[in-house]
Amino acid sequence: MNKSLKKFIFTSDRLGQAIRSLSLSSKSNNTISYTIDKAYDLHRLEQGPSLEVSCNKDEALDFYRKMQSIRRLETASGNLYKDKQIRGFCHLYSGQEAVCVGMKAAMDQNDSVITAYRAHGWTYIMGVPLLGVLAELTGRKSGCAKGKGGSMHMYTKNFYGGNGIVGAQIPLGAGIALKHKYMNEPNVCVALYGDGAANQGQVFEAYNMAKLWNLPVIFVCENNGYAMGTSVNRGSASSDFYTRGDFVPGIRVDGMDVLGVREATRFARDFALTNGPILLEMVTYRYSGHSMSDPGTSYRKREEVQEVRQKRDPITTFSKRITEAGLVTSEQLKEIDNEVRAEMQEVERRALTDPELDVQELYNDVYYQPEPNFKVRGCDNFIYEVSK
Repeated sequence: MNKSLKKFIFTSDRLGQAIRSLSLSSKSNNTISYTIDKAYDLHRLEQGPSLEVSCNKDEALDFYRKMQSIRRLETASGNLYKDKQIRGFCHLYSGQEAVCVGMKAAMDQNDSVITAYRAHGWTYIMGVPLLGVLAELTGRKSGCAKGKGGSMHMYTKNFYGGNGIVGAQIPLGAGIALKHKYMNEPNVCVALYGDGAANQGQVFEAYNMAKLWNLPVIFVCENNGYAMGTSVNRGSASSDFYTRGDFVPGIRVDGMDVLGVREATRFARDFALTNGPILLEMVTYRYSGHSMSDPGTSYRKREEVQEVRQKRDPITTFSKRITEAGLVTSEQLKEIDNEVRAEMQEVERRALTDPELDVQELYNDVYYQPEPNFKVRGCDNFIYEVSK
């Protein structure tokens, strides 16, 4: 087990204490507030995000529903992949739900996001319906990219994917932030990558350019501990990823605490708009292997995965907090569980039965707004078809 993971599991052992110290006024105020158990680690910052976090009842139910939806989406994706209804690459986000849900809750609707290929959760949280994600995986018309993109290439407004090349999205994220600054837009770009991509040279080049021009970008390392199957302690000389920007300030965050993630993102967004780039390391965990071809058991013990599920799971720890504080009832959460389960059943049915694209569609969406009757070449020099 890597050192960062050990530290956060130890911290989570005191979760019961934290829950019991929640404000008793939450029942009358319709909110909960508490001090996060693990302080943020700071780099080149004199002051960091507030250690006091809070949410009201509506927010709590919304966060729970979104995390539960992503978890069930990924469970369905894994099952369909095993049934050979989904082919190709498929990287599941189970265990990391608090990162995308917490970050999006602190963002403006016109902020931009670009991420790596573990993109299903971010695609959903950026506005693509569950059907748009799952149908994209099964190659159907109702997918968000009409079934042409698959697991790694999903897009929607202000969401630039899903990128298949390790680390390549980080320079692109800096470019999107440059666009925001050039157009005098009060927005940031969130550029995410994994701990495995943290050693890519282009990541450091993007840090440098972003700082030179003080671009409004939040670099986010989603540190799930094992890259493509190598522990961070074996793959990185320094596993303090929040310090790896050197001249770029950084914060290490418990990526399993949705409210802590939201508070850190609020701070980072305000900082980036005023001062330029900042780096967040979200310490999280993936329950599945790197991809569906990786069983995820050759480089870690099953007992470790089970321990994280029991002590740090972002959904169960959050539900325990809000129920024991009296903010919501277990019956309300069960109702959400049932609604999400029913929705996913219908989504799965449609993802398997909605029509696929006609072969002619292969020639479309190659160029942006092509001229009328513009043709593209087929598989040989004798086939040319009109492209739209």
